[in-house]
This record gives sequence, structure tokens and C-alpha cells, in this order.
Amino acid sequence: MKTRIIFLLILAVVGVYVSFKIKTSNDNKKVLPVYNPVDLKEEMVDSSIQRVGYGHTIGNFSFLNQDGKTITHEDVKGKVFVAEYFFTTCGTICPRMNKQMQRVQKQFANNPKVKILSFTVMPELDTVEQMKLYATGHKAISGQWHFLTGDKKDLYDLARKSFFVLKPAEAENLGDAGSDFIHTNNFVLVDQDLQIRGYYDGTSAKDVSVLLKDMELLLKEEK
Repeated sequence: MKTRIIFLLILAVVGVYVSFKIKTSNDNKKVLPVYNPVDLKEEMVDSSIQRVGYGHTIGNFSFLNQDGKTITHEDVKGKVFVAEYFFTTCGTICPRMNKQMQRVQKQFANNPKVKILSFTVMPELDTVEQMKLYATGHKAISGQWHFLTGDKKDLYDLARKSFFVLKPAEAENLGDAGSDFIHTNNFVLVDQDLQIRGYYDGTSAKDVSVLLKDMELLLKEEK
């Protein structure tokens, strides 16, 4: 009888311990937020959608990549992808950003569920041919890392109304009325449903290490 009581006590203790470990594990599991316009500073969001608090997704787009292939939102739907805005002649933050983006590509090389989109902010200079040279210099994997160019208004509208990467401190006037120059260090993480799940400093190795872990989390999410 005494042995049975001891055995039951041991079972109870083990049960409590296992339950605690499961609860602790669940409590510590990181859940990435879903960003909507209302979650961001107003100056980063186009005035037409500043108060939207639910359901924001990346809008439709269509641009040419470094291989002259048309890439649209349909090509990244159902994928995890990282987006940035840059230009090929940038000598300040862009080289540091794309050195870090090479880490992203290396981590997920040839993974069909991961894409990288690098949008130019200077399409008048960044032609398909120029983007091809830049992509080759960065050992971009064709079909995974897309360097995108196209109509300037469409590129900038996507930045302001979909990715929300324009900050006043990162904008310069180009001389044309209403033409702000996007010069942001942000990497934007987007999930399989085209929802924004994170912003990261693309010049920071530490921040990009967090991005890599967050991408792994998204890849494990059931969609």
C-alpha cells in the first residue's frame, strides 16, 4: 500500500513538472506581430490609409527583374519574403544592406518558399542591364533574389502604401514637385499571406540575425 502511494505521488510530481514545462515552452514561443497602418508612425504611412487597423496586405505590383522577367505579387504569394529599397550607385548604406542581404540568401539558398525583393528608387538609372550587373556582383541566385525596376511612381506608391518604408529623416527632395527620395535602411519581412510581420535595420548584423530567426518562424507557421 505504501509503495503504491509513493508511486502515485511520483506520477503526480512528474505530471506537474511536464505540465509546467509545456506551459513555459508555449509562453516563451515568439509570435510575430502583424503590422497594419495604424500600428506605425503616421509619417511613415500614406495619408489615405493611416487609420486602417486590420487586414493590410502588400498591394498588387508588376516590375522587371534583372533577367528582364516580369515579377508580380503573385510570384511571392504563399512565400516568405524580405523587401528592401535601394539603388545601385548608392555608396553609403546600400552596400552594407546588401552584404547583409547576402546572408539572407545564403541561409535560405534555393529554398523555393523564400524570396528576396530589392526595389530600386532610381529606375531612371537602374535599368534591367544595370540591375543585372549589380545582381551578378552580389552573386544573386536567379529566381530567388529579384532586383526590380519599373515605373517610378509605381515603385514609390508601393513603398508608401504597402511597405511603409518612407521616413522624413530618410527622405531628400529631388527637385521635382512631390518627389521624395527614398533612402531607407529598413528590411521588411512579409509572410505567406502578404502581411507585414517585421521591420529590421538592414545595416545591422545583429538585427539581420533576428530577421533570419523570424523567417524560420514564419516558415513553420501553418498556412
